[in-house]
Amino acid sequence: MKKTVIPKNYKSKLNIYRTQTAIGELKRIFESKLIENLNLKRVSAPLFVEQNSGLNDDLSGIENPVSFSANNTQIQIVHSLAKWKRLALYEYGFHMGEGIYTDMNAIRKDETTDNLHSIYVDQWDWERIISKQQRCVEYLCSVVKELVNAISESSEELNKRFPELDYHFSPKVTFITAIELYEKYPNLSAEERERVFVKEHGTTFIIGIGAKLPNGIAHSMRAPDYDDWSLNGDLIAYDSINDNAIELSSMGIRVDAKTLENQLELSGKTHRKELYFHKLLLQEKLPLTIGGGIGQSRLCMLLLQKAHVGEVQVSVWDEDTKNACKKAGVTLL
Repeated sequence: MKKTVIPKNYKSKLNIYRTQTAIGELKRIFESKLIENLNLKRVSAPLFVEQNSGLNDDLSGIENPVSFSANNTQIQIVHSLAKWKRLALYEYGFHMGEGIYTDMNAIRKDETTDNLHSIYVDQWDWERIISKQQRCVEYLCSVVKELVNAISESSEELNKRFPELDYHFSPKVTFITAIELYEKYPNLSAEERERVFVKEHGTTFIIGIGAKLPNGIAHSMRAPDYDDWSLNGDLIAYDSINDNAIELSSMGIRVDAKTLENQLELSGKTHRKELYFHKLLLQEKLPLTIGGGIGQSRLCMLLLQKAHVGEVQVSVWDEDTKNACKKAGVTLL
């Protein structure tokens, strides 16, 4: 089965130079909207962390980080900055309602590449301090709406600057839990459920990613030590070019000490309690936060109406992908 499939009669609306210009414009526009809507300050972020710090994200638990040794220390290229951001808010002395964002660049060498996936990952990672009372679904949904507004406003501004584009990202978002989605389509896979639902309802936020569904399988795997599995979710949009669902953001309210204990137990990861980050969290020294990552290349791909993520980022592709794109006249950066 081919991993990369270019839609029949697909033709990019922007040539390569206009594409490069639009990528830069979109990133500048969206960053300003993100700051405005979520009250964030920019900080610098690491490309790698110490292996024994507990700061790297192990994603679904099977991905192996790129690692190396330097200065007598074992180091890992980050998978994401989910835990690092929370630690940064603590160490930098931020207060309630304040937050940070940063450019996150990562390598996920075990990723299966296709139209949407690459071994190179670029995200806007953000994190904001919240109160105990804000650890609820209602608050989560209110922040999702703020993020959706930032994307919608960016979409409209981008279209003004590049009249060739005609995709409009609506500020409307539909909320559904992973359990409700499973009960609606019990015979479909998680990916198929997303595609069918988002094609009908438009931009959707699926609540409750990581915990097992009635069939004993999680909608999507999540590490046990950053998101609260009952208070997180994925923001999914409909990609009309590929007739598919496209995940733009994974985000959520983070674990408190009690939830961390429970999720480490459920996942058989209780040994992590001895790591630096986890000790601070269990001692309730870290602030309560909400945060997430927004795919830069994914957002560029959607709003620039591209068929393949390689049209908006530079990576390394297998021969089948390169041949499929060349045959379809698709330029990989």
